Amino acid sequence: MDTDTVRLDKWLWAARFFKTRSLAAQAINGGKVHLNGNRAKAARIVSVNDQLRITIGFMEFNITVLALAKFRGPAKDARLLYFESEESIRAREEQRELRKMANAGFRGPVKKPSKRDRRKIKSFTRKDE
Repeated sequence: MDTDTVRLDKWLWAARFFKTRSLAAQAINGGKVHLNGNRAKAARIVSVNDQLRITIGFMEFNITVLALAKFRGPAKDARLLYFESEESIRAREEQRELRKMANAGFRGPVKKPSKRDRRKIKSFTRKDE
């Protein structure tokens, strides 16, 4: 499992944060991954005890690299590659609860609008045109 050097995109893929290496590279190039507080490039070498901040959608992970891996393995092994801080876990749980509460009162329509309903919707929304 341990290797000498591993690229950042390969490590993120092996640690199962992203499904493919190209998705990991896109996230890194898009500024969604910070290594030791700075933006990094996909080819940057990761070492043990590096601090990573990874943003995936609404979720943000603050992790410490514990081990290196070049290849993707089982999820149990991938979980051993890093340690996530308690604050990171707590913040993610709070975000999940806030999103859940924001959507709590929403109920979708019982049925699809009929042709007559669609005409009414169109005429109402296009009044200003």
